[in-house]
Amino acid sequence: MRSLLRTGRVRRPDVHDPELLRDIALVCAAGGVVGLSFGAISVAGGLPVWVPVVMSLVVYAGAAQFSAVGILLAGGGPFAAAATGLLLNTRNAAFSLAVADVLGRGRLARLVGAHLVTDETAAFALAQRDPVRRRVAFWVSGIGLFTTWNVCVLAGALAGSALGDTATYGLDAAFPAVLAALVLPALREQPPVRRAALLGAVVALAATPLTPTGVPVLLALAGLLVWRPSGRREAAA
Repeated sequence: MRSLLRTGRVRRPDVHDPELLRDIALVCAAGGVVGLSFGAISVAGGLPVWVPVVMSLVVYAGAAQFSAVGILLAGGGPFAAAATGLLLNTRNAAFSLAVADVLGRGRLARLVGAHLVTDETAAFALAQRDPVRRRVAFWVSGIGLFTTWNVCVLAGALAGSALGDTATYGLDAAFPAVLAALVLPALREQPPVRRAALLGAVVALAATPLTPTGVPVLLALAGLLVWRPSGRREAAA
């Protein structure tokens, strides 16, 4: 491989992919809108500004944060809120295993990288077949999303109730809408991804009426586990 690179017959992958950067920017923008909503909902519901801000920095898990705050605002205790957040975030354990090769070898890099593992960063990383592009996609999307999310949560928290009922703006639909738009090309072009997505969707839809919030997502990870070995075989070939 190194000899091929020296002779120029094989070029290193271009990590400065405009389409990749565009997709990451779109997801960051959508995440910022949702973060703004989260900060505003938290403070408008009666929580002090520091709660959503610190939670976003330390926990950094959008769906889990919404669920935890919802339980707190409904009168639930901190232990119930934390347990719900842990349940929803269980899926990140599988994501971490899937992207472990991009986190680096140093303790600090692995610690920071583990904190940045989300649905989106895992999706961006796993969509890249080349190891260099996979690493770049993970870190660029991870740092971008973390920064955007926390800045917008702070802005939403400071705005507080001035935004009114954020549900009337449909802010909660922005994030899944952008993610769906980004997934569609992969579904058209990559049969293994299409099969995994179909399996995951069927499992999630079947489990939604029967299981608590967050559990259908965990069960749908079966689609990811089915797809990953296939993807690695193709890459090895």
